[in-house]
Amino acid sequence: MAIEALPKIKELAPDASLCVYGLYAPMNADLFRSLGVKTILGGEFENSLVSMAQRIQAGEGDTQTEPETCLEKIEFIAPDRSKLPTLSKYANLINPDGSTLTVGFAETTRGCKYHCTHCPVVPVYNGKFYVIPADIVLNDIRNQIKEGAQHISFGDPDFFNGPGHALKIVRALHQEFPALSYDVTIKIEHIVKYPEEMKVLKETGCLFILSAVEAVDDDILGYLDKGHTRADFINALAFLHEINIDLTPTFVAFTPWTTLEIYLELLRYIVELQLIESIAPVQLSIRLLIPAGSCILDIDNLDGIIGEFDASILGHPWANPDPRVDKLQQDVQAWVMQAEADGLSRADIFKGIWTMSHEIADRPVPELDLEHTGKPIPRLSENWYCCAEPTCEQLVSF
Repeated sequence: MAIEALPKIKELAPDASLCVYGLYAPMNADLFRSLGVKTILGGEFENSLVSMAQRIQAGEGDTQTEPETCLEKIEFIAPDRSKLPTLSKYANLINPDGSTLTVGFAETTRGCKYHCTHCPVVPVYNGKFYVIPADIVLNDIRNQIKEGAQHISFGDPDFFNGPGHALKIVRALHQEFPALSYDVTIKIEHIVKYPEEMKVLKETGCLFILSAVEAVDDDILGYLDKGHTRADFINALAFLHEINIDLTPTFVAFTPWTTLEIYLELLRYIVELQLIESIAPVQLSIRLLIPAGSCILDIDNLDGIIGEFDASILGHPWANPDPRVDKLQQDVQAWVMQAEADGLSRADIFKGIWTMSHEIADRPVPELDLEHTGKPIPRLSENWYCCAEPTCEQLVSF
């Protein structure tokens, strides 16, 4: 989408000096410069962004003098969101009864101290993370509540990179705004490691935890260096059920190591664990993105599977050793897009995925019990993507 946007931006503002910033910016620096971008910033970007603006304003030219990736600690200030669209223009929270809540957004940390091989945070931050002072976070949330926020979605790559810091913030938040709810993203291994802290989340208004489960195959989890096993996932899910926090798992369902049997196994576990209502159907079509600089490229058993960098997808194309798996991914993605456009339920969409997956594997299609799909849970109105190649819907929508 960025590649599509840049020529149009240059057409609208031919004299503008273009800057891109974010996780994928320095990873694709050569490509962006070839498209006319003058400044590329990643990591802790704010000071460099100010420097760029001052440089251009002073007439010093648009040749970048700032580092492409900055990991120096910066002095955080509460964001000024006054010029942004109103919160009602963004994703909202949909409750099981159909009611909605206006959603705000905050981060308590930046970066991540873990090294999951497929994660775009790792090539930039390389295991570093930075704590945003509690008073800054709380002031930002207060300002959003004044603008109508009823629920806060914390966007930390892992809310428990610093569990003590995180708990300090949610305790203070709950004391000041007891009716406010929130959601967080936490690794499965942290859900298992911090049971008492999970109870604090429940007590302070946490509605659900989003966790990048990624797979239920232990070999794939090992390649991704996720730090958890299938058994850990099952145990984490059971514990969260006990304390009444919903888990929203996300997956990278299609990887170079995915076989038809591994995919069918994933579907079986979703059925057995009654997670059909907890998983956005698009998650079952997600295909691994391998961006420039990805740690996936260092894994030994991918020779001949991964191609040269392709600017059109900002990543390395790859083909599954079994062409049927790639065909299944395309079919699942197309089915999910059409089914959601037609307003089908998550259960009916899953049934379609279940059927086509068994058929392409030349297996009998087992009867699917849709009476026990799990209870509907709170969810955001926009699906959450990570480490995924762009879907056709995303590209078309631009």
